Amino acid sequence: MVAAPELYPEWHSARVTQTHGYAAFALALIVASGFALTVLVFYPGYITVDARYVYAEARAWHFGDWQSPAMGLLWRLIDPLAPGALSMFLLTATLYWLSFGLLAFIALRRSPWLGLLTPLLAFAPPAFVFTGMIWRDIQFAVIWLLAAVLAFAAAEFAARFRLGLQPLALGLVAYGVLLRPNAVIAAPLLAAYAVSPTRFTLKRTALLYLPAAVIFAALVPLVYYGLLGAQRQNPLHSILVFDLGGITHFSAENQFPVQWSAEETALLKTTCYDPARWDTFWHMPPCPFVMHRLERPDDLIFGTLRVTHAWWDALITHPFAYLEHRATFMWQFLARSNLVLPVWDWSAADSSYGHSPYFRPVLKLHDALEHSLLFRPGIWLLACVAIGALAWPLRETPSGAFAVAVTSCGAVYVMSFFVLGVAADFRYAYWCVLATLAAAPAVALARYERGAGSPGGAQELRPSA
Repeated sequence: MVAAPELYPEWHSARVTQTHGYAAFALALIVASGFALTVLVFYPGYITVDARYVYAEARAWHFGDWQSPAMGLLWRLIDPLAPGALSMFLLTATLYWLSFGLLAFIALRRSPWLGLLTPLLAFAPPAFVFTGMIWRDIQFAVIWLLAAVLAFAAAEFAARFRLGLQPLALGLVAYGVLLRPNAVIAAPLLAAYAVSPTRFTLKRTALLYLPAAVIFAALVPLVYYGLLGAQRQNPLHSILVFDLGGITHFSAENQFPVQWSAEETALLKTTCYDPARWDTFWHMPPCPFVMHRLERPDDLIFGTLRVTHAWWDALITHPFAYLEHRATFMWQFLARSNLVLPVWDWSAADSSYGHSPYFRPVLKLHDALEHSLLFRPGIWLLACVAIGALAWPLRETPSGAFAVAVTSCGAVYVMSFFVLGVAADFRYAYWCVLATLAAAPAVALARYERGAGSPGGAQELRPSA
């Protein structure tokens, strides 16, 4: 006869402690191995085209606001430790595995098997293949994941111990906004959770939303221009130009404050518009003449009120064309195949990064999956919403609050691109991917917490027989 835990509580407690000890060792080994594999595969990290501008500005200590000067400042601070790509890559990889590792150890306290499964989610291709790419979107998502997990960890401690973790989490949320100013729409959801991580209440979140949004919105110019003296390059006007091009295409009427030639007008109404990116109006064929004209030094239009007024006029005159343009872009972003990794950078024979024997298997995996549903943001948005819906009845538990907070934040961030998006690359949905992966084990934990808090609740979360 097998002894029942109720009859021998001390024996059962010792066995559980031993099991958790073995599981903790195995978990630490998995996380360390994951970090080591990341370094082996992606070393020394790849500086994307956007990141090259950030690094150059950091080295010169002369910032612009087209990319994030806050990222440049951080890079300048850590660059002496490992110059070039390596410092930023190691920081991102460390924070990535720290986030999943800490989340796994939180799960391990209640369920060894769930704790051991959690870090395996970090190997999901739509998450893992980006860990070596130095893009602000990747760092932004990893920073926000760490902020959420730190707040989750704070909920595990007594109130006096939370005082250190919660301000750190809020600081990371603020830094994420400095990396991606369009995140100001989603940031209050994560900030409200960091303020009170033990449970998620709609009323408190609603009360904090507007003040937090105002603070985050004010933080961007304060740091960009007040602290770092960044040059104004008018990145918001890229949205306006993209919208003017889209409205011109769908209304078949020129909306730019420019008189084009007959040939240029015909192109603007037909082939110029690409819902995948605004670059066709900027530096890619067939229509770089648009930005050439808008940025002409003797009659500058880009960055002036002439663009803003033209945008308002077009929006008021052709609201349905605007909605059609934005819906077309969003469909491209969510449902169609778009750029995943910058593979064109590695096609040259002299590209040492693209021909690394450790990176090539990842590149082959990317080539096999990039057109699959795994790399469609719409799938991740649906999964994010579904997991959030499952967590909603459990929001009074710490794990349920975490799941609701990150999934709502991830979904709102992705949906903000309906208004703010100018390109449909998969990386723009990376925060939603990480939020979904992190929320999945939290929902399982929340179900355990609710059961353990009820009469006859389970003592340990176990897989079904």
